[in-house]
Amino acid sequence: MNDEFAHSEITRLEERIEELRQSLARCDKIALAARIAIGGGALWLLLALLTLLPFSPTGLFGALASALGGVVLLGSNKTTREEFEAQLGAAEDRRKALIDAMRLRLVEDPGATLH
Repeated sequence: MNDEFAHSEITRLEERIEELRQSLARCDKIALAARIAIGGGALWLLLALLTLLPFSPTGLFGALASALGGVVLLGSNKTTREEFEAQLGAAEDRRKALIDAMRLRLVEDPGATLH
């Protein structure tokens, strides 16, 4: 494998790795929103059962929809996150393999100083 191809492939993989990390961050935000929806729906149901909030059919269906929608969203997001994590691991492994295959050497310059 020539070094020029390896450099371009490593650059492409680093861009892909950054995209995957951003996707994982979005998944975390979606998971938080789903948990908030579940908690909000469950809280409304609890407060309505304890008669701290006035009961209304609209509120009941809204709370149920929020809780169930949050559960569905959380499950779907978990699967997507696992797929992104697997892709990230594969891309990082491929990048590491390319770097290792380049057989880079440490160049020492005794006259060089760090500033």
